[in-house]
Amino acid sequence: MAALCEGYTLCGLVPAVNRRSSEIKGIEEERDSDHVIVTDSSRSVTLYKVSDQKPLGSWTVKQGQVLTCAAVFNRLTNEYVAVSDNKVIRIWKEDDIILDKAFKATVSADVWSVHCAHGAEPAVLFQRGAVRLLDSLLSAPQQPVEEVLVQDEAIRWSTNIVTETQQLVIFTTELKGDHFLYLQRLKPNSVQKYRLEPEEPALSPLSFWASYRDKNICLLYLYPNGRVYQSLVSVRGPAPDDGAQAVPLPRDQLLSLPVGEELLEAASAIFLDDAHVAVVGVPHPSAGPGKDFLCIWNTNFQTLQAAKEMAGKLYGQLWSFSSKLFIPHGKALSVIPFACPRSSLALALGKLKQVKTEESKTSTVVPSWNTILHGEEAAPPKTVEARKTRTTRKTQSSLSLTIDQVQDLIKTAPVEEVEKEVQELLSRQDPKDPQPSLGQLALALVSRSLADPKFYSSRALTQLVPIRCLSHSVCPDLLPLALEKRDYFLCQLCLLFFHDIPEAVTCACLKTFISLSDADAEKLSLEPDSVSFVEMLISNERAQTGLQNGFSPALCEEDRTDAVDDPKAKAKEKQKASPQQTCPVGKHKAALINEVLQTAYSEALLLPHLKDFSSDQVVLFLRYLEFLYLRYSTDGFSQMHGYRSPSLNQVMDWVCMLLDAHFTVLVMSPVAKGLLLNLQSFVRSQVRLFSELGKIEGSLQELTKMKMKKDVGQYSIEVIELY
Repeated sequence: MAALCEGYTLCGLVPAVNRRSSEIKGIEEERDSDHVIVTDSSRSVTLYKVSDQKPLGSWTVKQGQVLTCAAVFNRLTNEYVAVSDNKVIRIWKEDDIILDKAFKATVSADVWSVHCAHGAEPAVLFQRGAVRLLDSLLSAPQQPVEEVLVQDEAIRWSTNIVTETQQLVIFTTELKGDHFLYLQRLKPNSVQKYRLEPEEPALSPLSFWASYRDKNICLLYLYPNGRVYQSLVSVRGPAPDDGAQAVPLPRDQLLSLPVGEELLEAASAIFLDDAHVAVVGVPHPSAGPGKDFLCIWNTNFQTLQAAKEMAGKLYGQLWSFSSKLFIPHGKALSVIPFACPRSSLALALGKLKQVKTEESKTSTVVPSWNTILHGEEAAPPKTVEARKTRTTRKTQSSLSLTIDQVQDLIKTAPVEEVEKEVQELLSRQDPKDPQPSLGQLALALVSRSLADPKFYSSRALTQLVPIRCLSHSVCPDLLPLALEKRDYFLCQLCLLFFHDIPEAVTCACLKTFISLSDADAEKLSLEPDSVSFVEMLISNERAQTGLQNGFSPALCEEDRTDAVDDPKAKAKEKQKASPQQTCPVGKHKAALINEVLQTAYSEALLLPHLKDFSSDQVVLFLRYLEFLYLRYSTDGFSQMHGYRSPSLNQVMDWVCMLLDAHFTVLVMSPVAKGLLLNLQSFVRSQVRLFSELGKIEGSLQELTKMKMKKDVGQYSIEVIELY
């Protein structure tokens, strides 16, 4: 059964001039499923890493200029393509800082959009219906462009699809209330034109979506009356001559959504797979007026399978990439993961029951960290045969409390009884498909803990957090409560499973962890794998005599710019500023800090809170980050990737943010001088490494172009000449 998972905010939205618009012109997937390009309706293109909710780069056109179509990423050349002021095509790379200095070309006609499907060359669609491949267009930017559309005919929507043998540009148009579909083949160049059946009373589609399935283009379109239609267009059909009369396009009604008494104004429907459609801007069948929902409908069984209420105004915009939905609402762009497993009729109607044998085997399994994160199967524990009659099981079932009953019990019952009922309730849940209402139990537990200082159930809360029905936005007081109660294991779980923790709370956790004494930290009971990872780092005392990741502690002295001539002073300075070889914090304290390093954040929102740290806290944190960098630079670190741990990029990002927030204080502090010198040597070593790699870049590229021999036998010697 389809499900909508807990979402998180990717970025804020620019205040809309027109309330009907979200000010997002388009979202496109970049190099992989974890990177997207967001183009706003004014002047900016921003690259985001989705898992970190972090902007990696942003490019803006000059004041007075405007981006008129969504930017795309050309995977063949690793370049971005966008259009400004309708006629100026701009092409740039990720390392280009100033967009105006990048390549640009002015074409002879207004451009509607640029499309770039995976593995295909970008295609440019002009406002009058002509299509050109980008390279062909840039070879002569002022080449004349024909007009495919008749007078007063305007494009309403377009996309690009690549089949096994050809690349297609698909767009719809409107002319005096009639709607048409154009199917433009690029190689060879031909166009097919279809007329959509009219929808009474003279309604225009609110949204279109197209996908390629079973040798057909599947066109999905939604009307203001809630009807969702599908039309199939064969890509094998013969193409009529250009300018031929439009062919009627048959359609099938997939859904008739409940819209109430008024027509829809801003809504959208898209395919998720061959049996599921995501819809935004359509009322929930059982919700009251004034509430906006994102829904997933099963088209085979005509059932609503998942729904999520969205805060703020919906704009009828929706994108889908790699099992994630991107939806602007209110003042935010949210990312909502989804799952659409195959459905049976019984499951779609909510009547599928789990069949159990008469003699079942029951056991309680406490999942490990890797089991939760990576879905590894736990080793089968010892089982106890449950020889109970049907009558006994029926009696126990009747005595089991529902979620609402447990929620009421939490308000008055003692801690022991609450923990027992919560554990029993969770044991009856399907771990792969928990009920979203379980999150209300955590709300009830936190509410009572705040109202009654004597009540606190750490065990129940730690059982509820990993079931993925909770987030910080659902229960915002949970993590601050855990900090107040010094329940650091619960803090560790929240940092792991909550992807929407505000930067202020993240910094509060970090400040608490850093201020925690090592003696108190060693008494804590934390997740074993997180502590084992730190123990391996500390015990890894490999000699670092050569270059590791471009850095050698032995070369630190050569990299420093303030070397002194006095041998005694030089020896003293070297001892004072030598790279951190031992961990400056205890292993339990380090395990907690590592969880903060892996938390998603926005740099702009995090920096103001980092400035509240004291100089001693900053120096200690930087020393630990320096220790991590040194350990990550050793050859032995490659053996530790089975553990959940911060990446090298995350470590360096935090170093940069700390320096940005406290650079003046650190420069003036004598305690931090040696630390800053070490960080300077890190940068110099990396610059030297990349400089050396740049010298052999051409040779390495030639190696990738060489064709390997298929049959080399058991032994061979091949001479490769590099120029």
